[in-house]
Amino acid sequence: MDYIFYFIITIGILVLVHEFGHFAAAKLSGMRVDVFAVGFGKRLFGWNKLTGFTMGDLPKDFDGEGHTDYRLSLLPLGGYVKIAGMIDESFDTEFKNSEPKPYEFRSKSTPKKLFVISAGVLMNLILAILIFWGINYSQGKLVRETTTIGVVADSTNAWELGFRSGDKILSVNGIKVSNWESIISELMVDNVGKNVSVIIDRGGEQKTIEIPKSVIAETSQKGMPFKPAFTKPVIADVLPNSPAEDSGIKPGDIFLGLNGEEILTSRQVIKIVTSHKETDLPITLLRGEDTVKTTVNPGIEGKIGISIVDGAYIGPSKYQSYGFFGALVQSISNIGTYTYLTFDMFKTVIAGDVEFNQVFGGPVKIAKFAAQSAETGMTSFLFFLAMLSLSLAIINILPFPVLDGGHLIIILIEGITGKELPIKVKMGIQQVGLVILLLLMAFIIYNDIISL
Repeated sequence: MDYIFYFIITIGILVLVHEFGHFAAAKLSGMRVDVFAVGFGKRLFGWNKLTGFTMGDLPKDFDGEGHTDYRLSLLPLGGYVKIAGMIDESFDTEFKNSEPKPYEFRSKSTPKKLFVISAGVLMNLILAILIFWGINYSQGKLVRETTTIGVVADSTNAWELGFRSGDKILSVNGIKVSNWESIISELMVDNVGKNVSVIIDRGGEQKTIEIPKSVIAETSQKGMPFKPAFTKPVIADVLPNSPAEDSGIKPGDIFLGLNGEEILTSRQVIKIVTSHKETDLPITLLRGEDTVKTTVNPGIEGKIGISIVDGAYIGPSKYQSYGFFGALVQSISNIGTYTYLTFDMFKTVIAGDVEFNQVFGGPVKIAKFAAQSAETGMTSFLFFLAMLSLSLAIINILPFPVLDGGHLIIILIEGITGKELPIKVKMGIQQVGLVILLLLMAFIIYNDIISL
């Protein structure tokens, strides 16, 4: 249910922002907008000035008289704005036998058409910039001043490659690293599609670990295979009327110790709790800058009623702060970096260096990552939302039929030649593009499911 909830919120925000771009640009350009839809297919309910709020589809002969029908449709995988006189996802061609009207898309100048088509992508780009701007300005950039690896579980790719807890990373592909952020940059951004050589220090002895490019691609999609030293599990939620609540445990508390053991991972907490039913367990927590000590009893069920995630860093660190305009510059730099990374991933997939499902994800993965990011805090969720908004902008501007980039190419061809392409040609392009897009979507969803 969490996955579904956060999927709806994420897609709803992105679709509303994208389609509002088209809607606002069309209105500013003097075009009539007949439908503003979130989702595709059957109209579930909606509102327009003539009918008010109505359930179900409108009558086929309904004439909105220029008033937009704002609707929620059955399939929540996108949305569309139906602009009069334009062939789009609705495949409406009723206007083809009449002369172009002043309020129709087809009667407008090429610059206005380009403005309307590109406005959705522009809005997604602006949303990403604004979120990055806000994060950079309010929080700055956390620099974790360690290159030492924390816990490496023996069931992970990192263990199989040769990494061990306590290893200190010295360099990645010959580039010296001085903090954890530089390690992330080298492993997840700068070397996607490449084999990577990592030099580590283990007990005063230097060793070299080779990482194949397939693992680097997986790292870029799923995140780092290990966390830095000084990383502790944090309590994301406390159930009401639970042993944890009775013991004064609060969301945001960081585990330091439990039953006399130093706590390093959430699995360690679960193991201790489940193996000590009906036992008073001393617990040490970090709450802000204060150390809190209490006891908790798992009861007969071996549970204390918390949701716990790994990832709270409490080691040496510093914040690189940004001023108001400095944060904007940094956000634009973020956009440039992630855009380059996206196209670099496209290139590695086309070259066959990386598997398709390691780079692309559909609604199942979106729902999963949205829920996981929300669990770790609002900033993480907003960052994920910004990344997804940027990805949507990049994909939509690609010159593919049905997508905004496909419409853009047609408009440019018509503007250069001074002639409108035949309706049948446009319909054929849209239909072929839609079929290919649906097949691709089905393939992506299939890969989502089998990779769970």
